[in-house]
Amino acid sequence: MTDSPAPSPYGRHRTDVQDPEALRERALAALLTARERTGLLTDSVDDHELTAQHSPLMSPLVWDLAHIGNQEELWLLRGVAGREAMRPEIDGLYDAFEHPRATRPSLPLLAPAEARSYAAEVRGRALDVLDSTPLGDRPLVRSGFVFGMIAQHEQQHDETMLITHQLRSGPAVLTAPEPPRATGAALPTEVLVPGGPFTMGTSTEPWALDNERPAHRREVPGFFVDTAPVTCGAYRAFIEDGGYEERRWWTGEGWAMVREHGLSAPLFWHRDAGQWLRRRFGVTEPVPADEPVLHVSWYEADAYARWAGRRLPTEAEWEKAARHDPGSGRSRRYPWGDEDPTPEHANLGQRHLRPAPAGAYAAGRAPSGAGQLIGDVWEWTSSDFLPYPGFAPFPYREYSEVFFGPEHKVLRGGSFAVDAVACRGTFRNWDLPVRRQIFSGFRTARDA
Repeated sequence: MTDSPAPSPYGRHRTDVQDPEALRERALAALLTARERTGLLTDSVDDHELTAQHSPLMSPLVWDLAHIGNQEELWLLRGVAGREAMRPEIDGLYDAFEHPRATRPSLPLLAPAEARSYAAEVRGRALDVLDSTPLGDRPLVRSGFVFGMIAQHEQQHDETMLITHQLRSGPAVLTAPEPPRATGAALPTEVLVPGGPFTMGTSTEPWALDNERPAHRREVPGFFVDTAPVTCGAYRAFIEDGGYEERRWWTGEGWAMVREHGLSAPLFWHRDAGQWLRRRFGVTEPVPADEPVLHVSWYEADAYARWAGRRLPTEAEWEKAARHDPGSGRSRRYPWGDEDPTPEHANLGQRHLRPAPAGAYAAGRAPSGAGQLIGDVWEWTSSDFLPYPGFAPFPYREYSEVFFGPEHKVLRGGSFAVDAVACRGTFRNWDLPVRRQIFSGFRTARDA
């Protein structure tokens, strides 16, 4: 059995981001934290499970492990330091655009021991590059950007590997303490976010990715938004009211998905002896009524919102509720302020293996009064994934630009599976509206 990773040690206030040595320390800590988590996720299973494909939606864990090392080599050793390729013959095997996930088990992948050795050798050389590289002379390394990008990339694959752990069969191999419960007075079900302009996106966050940039003004009409993500108990009421049997709540594509796959509840739920149960990382347990609902597609979130007489918030509404400070008129880095997350602010970093009950993390609430906007569950919005005005791809088109369009919906806020380095008030995630294996939930909104 394994323990959850330690809280990230690199939390610093943003005022030190122009200090090269502080940036170097921050990058080092982010890289080490990511690798510790990668080890936790890959050392907790045997070689057979590392090489198995637990779902056609996901890669074998051993592919993710070597891909992490390959991307680090490409960007830090070759891109920053200009070194010769260590294993040029494997570049194609670990190109995510060249091979769909379903076909990756058929590739001549590195065996587990070889993948570990390769990733470790790359890491040792990469730390030397970090130690010797000036952090201000080129856009790629300015403010340590490329090192932060690689730490974020590894943490994103750690989240992907955690999804694979959820999809695998067999007994539990991961453990973690329970998240904190809600304390204090009960929150109202919704809060009003007044209309008006706010600053969306960022032009100053040193490790922000291209789709988060640039900062720009948005005019948002007033709206009401839930103070917490929709809970399993609330979603169960939708199910028991025939939500999956009523065509009127669903888009055409959503209804086709329901009928084709015979959906009747979120992924991993099943009913037994009149009780709703779920499977979570190898453990079967009763569905907790007060916990944010998890593993629902955009179509399911949208259908619930229609049933409830509400709607999903737009991406701009979500960000305004999370970041806008009406007292100062500025947008914060996080709902609670500019300081990096602590365990008191949000459920992040695989510290727990489930969302916290609705109403938890009072210290993490936004000026709007909404809570749990960071961590716990990724929140579907109604918005398509589109570029901001003035968008420029950096450092490569395939990170964001090729995904822009109506095929992908935006998710915001992160989940318990996301590390703080890859989650902030401006961070944008996106996925196909059919996806259910991701750690996705939602909150609802309505016009004021």
